[in-house]
Amino acid sequence: MPADANPNGDIFGGWLLSQMDLAGGVLAKECAQGRVATVAIDAMKFHQPVMIGDEVSCYCRIVRIGRTSVTIAIESWVRRSVGRDRQKVTEGLFVYVALDDHRRPRPIAQN
Repeated sequence: MPADANPNGDIFGGWLLSQMDLAGGVLAKECAQGRVATVAIDAMKFHQPVMIGDEVSCYCRIVRIGRTSVTIAIESWVRRSVGRDRQKVTEGLFVYVALDDHRRPRPIAQN
């Protein structure tokens, strides 16, 4: 939306970061089989701008499952409104911790 962009039509990095966090949170919740919270972003790279009208897709891959945390690599790709080519625009390494009913870290079941 226009409120998510600067005057040049580039989407704010924070908006894209939140989309990546949402995508990673879905996979982390599935992995932890319950509630999770983001505790760190260990790495983040912005390769290309995202522009108003771009179709954004986030792809997630589990990198590591610890005792209470899961680390997920997330890439964002766009399909520009003009043309059909896809481009990787960001990549990051997000860490989520599994939480119990009291919002304290809990062990993740190792399958």
